[in-house]
Amino acid sequence: MSLLKDILYKVAIDAVVGTTNVHVNNIAFDSRKIELNDVFVAISGTLADGHEFIETAINNGALVVVCEHFPVEKINGVTYIQVTDTKVALAIMASNFYNNPSENLKLIGITGTNGKTTIATLLYQLFKNAGYKVGLLSTVKILIDDKEYKATHTTPDSLSINSYLSMMNVEGVEYCFMEVSSHGIHQKRTEGLHFVGGVFTNLSHDHLDYHNSFAEYRDVKKSFFDELPKTAFAVVNVDDKNGEVMLQNTKAQKYTYALKNYADYKAQILENQFTGLLLKINDNEVWSRIIGRFNAYNLLAIYSVADLLGLEKEEVLRLISGLESVSGRFQYVISETKITAIVDYAHTPDALQNVLETINSIRTSNEDLITVVGCGGNRDKTKRPKMGHIASALSTKVIFTSDNPRDEVPEDIIEAIEKGVEPIHFKKTMSIVDRRQAIKTACQLAQPNDIILIAGKGHETYQEIKGERFDFNDLEIVKDYLKQLEK
Repeated sequence: MSLLKDILYKVAIDAVVGTTNVHVNNIAFDSRKIELNDVFVAISGTLADGHEFIETAINNGALVVVCEHFPVEKINGVTYIQVTDTKVALAIMASNFYNNPSENLKLIGITGTNGKTTIATLLYQLFKNAGYKVGLLSTVKILIDDKEYKATHTTPDSLSINSYLSMMNVEGVEYCFMEVSSHGIHQKRTEGLHFVGGVFTNLSHDHLDYHNSFAEYRDVKKSFFDELPKTAFAVVNVDDKNGEVMLQNTKAQKYTYALKNYADYKAQILENQFTGLLLKINDNEVWSRIIGRFNAYNLLAIYSVADLLGLEKEEVLRLISGLESVSGRFQYVISETKITAIVDYAHTPDALQNVLETINSIRTSNEDLITVVGCGGNRDKTKRPKMGHIASALSTKVIFTSDNPRDEVPEDIIEAIEKGVEPIHFKKTMSIVDRRQAIKTACQLAQPNDIILIAGKGHETYQEIKGERFDFNDLEIVKDYLKQLEK
């Protein structure tokens, strides 16, 4: 049990009814998870307002209610804490409840539109291979040294984050690499965490269904760097014009990385092939099995972080050469008939363009590039025509299909994607709503040495339709169809 006044340390409290000198068992923001002598934090979410469930929480045993406005009727024996922002209060309370676990390890946050998962996962790999106990909080998985847990959000809720970090403390983890999404920052899930470093990858068109404008999306990302302490470092990609913006108000030590502009960490691509990349990083050559120009940025970010965390430069280069690609990020298979199929998570216009340009820079003009792509339902609709424009302009053939349609009509999503196709590219395109059939058709169209890109879902092993998740794995499906063609 924890003393309430201890877990309220550093929480900005507006008013209290009752006593804070009571012991509580747990904290929850879901009234259904409340048990005897718990703290219920009423969060105003996008779908529901937790204040409407205060009575339910008390009936389930809540001893304490943290809220932004008091209920009309108060129950004797229940302590009510009024705060301005319950999301911030929850995050700080969560840290206190788990004894501020982020202070007992070196926590690095990676934010930006693209590259977060790759950088966080490869940093985990690199430090693990260097002999350290390491943690990972990512879109794909959560790792506490060698133990794996299922990830449900890019940035988990603040209670889950601190619970995982506490488990890392128990396991003796020294470094943790964490994806930090704009949703997570905006919803204050990272409030109260002690970061020793932050990384900015890039900023492009995404999540404008959630943020009101691109400027708001950018400023939410920037707020992460604004909150870094002066003891931390901030390393940003200055080939992206928003890189310097991230550094404007940060108290952290400032560092930059780039392929094109002057920077503290500079890289040059010497060779770019399907077998890997040859890079020169700050005058040292390194070969990596990880492919593509966009991954040159990711590898440079990884080198920067490892160097700033004190690893020997030569050792970092050696470890980079042993890194393996991340699940669903430019994963490829080559069939016996020499058809190359690539699966990538590219679900934003910028990411799709990066992947297609990478493939086009490696392939000769003798092979077709067949792209299978869709867009998710109930998400940013303004990017759909952009995706159609890029896919049709940079591919030989394109099949527009379903991604995760969720509650939308798949045909409507595809129609919106098609609006971005220029008339000159119409003949390249076709639409097949069923994603499995679209992948099968791509395999049937492909000739020896052709390349198939299946974009948008990457590591996901499901397809979400009308509130249900159905088993669906792009990589396994394309492997099966390519094998069938070999018979």
